[in-house]
Parts: sequence; structure tokens; C-alpha cells
Amino acid sequence: QVQLVESGGGLVQPGGSLTLSCAASTTRFAINGMGWYHQAPGKERALVAAITSGGTSTVADSVKGRFSITRDNAKNTITLQMNTLKPDDTGVYYCAASYDYTLSNFDFWGQGTQVTVSS
Repeated sequence: QVQLVESGGGLVQPGGSLTLSCAASTTRFAINGMGWYHQAPGKERALVAAITSGGTSTVADSVKGRFSITRDNAKNTITLQMNTLKPDDTGVYYCAASYDYTLSNFDFWGQGTQVTVSS
């Protein structure tokens, strides 16, 4: 079983920054794929960024240049650095994980953390 604990959401003004963190715990196998998804109000969940334990990563085109993802394998933690935030970045951000080396197909999900970008 995998447990994911997200932190770092909140209210920020347009142009501001936020850092989201997700800590994973597992009682069985190693967690190799981890990522962040964004669900805007009234829209489907969409991949923002993902990274494997080997360091391979991807970032959605819509946030490229503004968001970055990093990983600490020793702590099973990923961090999403969000800069130059826009109102469209508002929504719930979910952490996801997999035992597989995947950047898009995750089996375990966190509860989500709210990010609101507003003046």
C-alpha cells in the first residue's frame, strides 16, 4: 500500500510562486514513478509534471518554463515549484505514484491540495 501526503497549497496573487510537496510512504515495493496533476474547476484532471526515480521527467507544455519538478529519492518526496502563477493555475493539485517507471500511468493518489491564484 502507498500513502501520499501533499502540502504547500494556498492562496497566491497572480505572478506569485508556490511550492507543493508530496511525501510517499510504501510498505511493499519501491515507488518509481511520481507526478502532479491539476484539476481546474469544472474540468478533468490533467498531468502537470512527472518524474521517475531515475530522474526522467516531463512537464506539460502549458506550464513549461514556469513549473519544475524535482525528486528526493532518499525521502520518496517530489516537489513542484510553481512560478509566475496565473489565475488558470487555480484548482486542486493531486500527487500520484506508481511502482512502475512511468510518467503518465499512476495507481496511487493523494487527497489533493487547493491552489488559488487570485488578486
